[in-house]
Amino acid sequence: MPRQIWLLVIATTINVTGGSFLWPLNTIYMHNELGKSLAFAGFILMFNTAANIAGNLLGGALFDRYSAYKTVLYGTLLATLATIGISLYHSVVPYTIFLIIIGFGNGITWPVIMAMAGSVWPEGGRRAFNAVYVAQNLGVALGATLGGYIASISFNYIFWANAILFIVFFFIVLFTFKEMDQSQNPQMHTSVIEQSGKINDKTAFRSLLILCSGFLITWIAYSQWQSTIASHTQDIGIPLEQYSSLWAINGFLIVFAQPLVKWVTEKITSPRTHIYIGVIIMIVSYFIAMIAADFTMFAIAMVILTMGEVLMWPAFPTLANVLAPKGRKGFYQGLVNSIGATGRMIGPVVGGFIVDMYNIELLFYILIVILFIPFATTKFYDRTLKAKK
Repeated sequence: MPRQIWLLVIATTINVTGGSFLWPLNTIYMHNELGKSLAFAGFILMFNTAANIAGNLLGGALFDRYSAYKTVLYGTLLATLATIGISLYHSVVPYTIFLIIIGFGNGITWPVIMAMAGSVWPEGGRRAFNAVYVAQNLGVALGATLGGYIASISFNYIFWANAILFIVFFFIVLFTFKEMDQSQNPQMHTSVIEQSGKINDKTAFRSLLILCSGFLITWIAYSQWQSTIASHTQDIGIPLEQYSSLWAINGFLIVFAQPLVKWVTEKITSPRTHIYIGVIIMIVSYFIAMIAADFTMFAIAMVILTMGEVLMWPAFPTLANVLAPKGRKGFYQGLVNSIGATGRMIGPVVGGFIVDMYNIELLFYILIVILFIPFATTKFYDRTLKAKK
């Protein structure tokens, strides 16, 4: 790989490692340390995700019209200052404000980094983006592995560990990313807003919305692992460092399972079938999590969940790419990403309300039931297209 891709990989790993100290523990901190309800924690995470989406849109627009280097630099600076702020002040109000700012700053940064990867190594194709994807998951695994142990000593150390790695990331960007501006290809990124315009092929667009309604459901279910299930593990006495290690399992498994995923997808080539199998695997994981009473059972549930995840997630954008009319692929992919982010945004709120008003058992039953919805949406999403033909 070119030197610039290696710089992006190293920077990505450092940034995500820092972020992974904090994000798996947000709900636990707000619920257990600050004494707030799960619904309140869900609302804060919703605002964090909404700020991240807004940052994504701004970052993409700035990449197209401005400077990739300065966009990443300013987004990183904003997030870094917020991590320092949250290290110094983490009562309810400043914690909420700084968490939202971190989401916005990181949101500005990530679409530009992905676009940079394609710009500096266009001949690399999928390999450029896959390198950044692997770096992200390596960062998740490292951050989650270390974060739980650090937090078990003191949450204050978590905030500072996060801030220190963000500072390192900022200086890497400051001193090494400027040369990448010379390789910028403005066509590598376009935003949903820019491509929306008038939708001429409403049949394909309706099919996309039907397909992505199932994608939304899967993300609502998946987001519970970072919110309500995280708090549940603490309620039944699982140590904080063991909960964080669940995300280490997730991150490392995503990286090391790639050869297996490649083998499966070569044997079973239909993305539709990948979704069916992935959802079945996800349902099994929630059955196990529902009856889990110790770390081992939750670890088994996480391994199963991850295998469903790596098989299912790429299938949705793949099918969206098939649906997209000529010149609309960017818009269709952007819409898929936005719907996934919406699931991550509303999932903790919905789950928090159910657990606060009833109990975690009811939430598990609801998740298992709604996860049958993607079977229907995947089976019938293109029926109108076939009828039109």
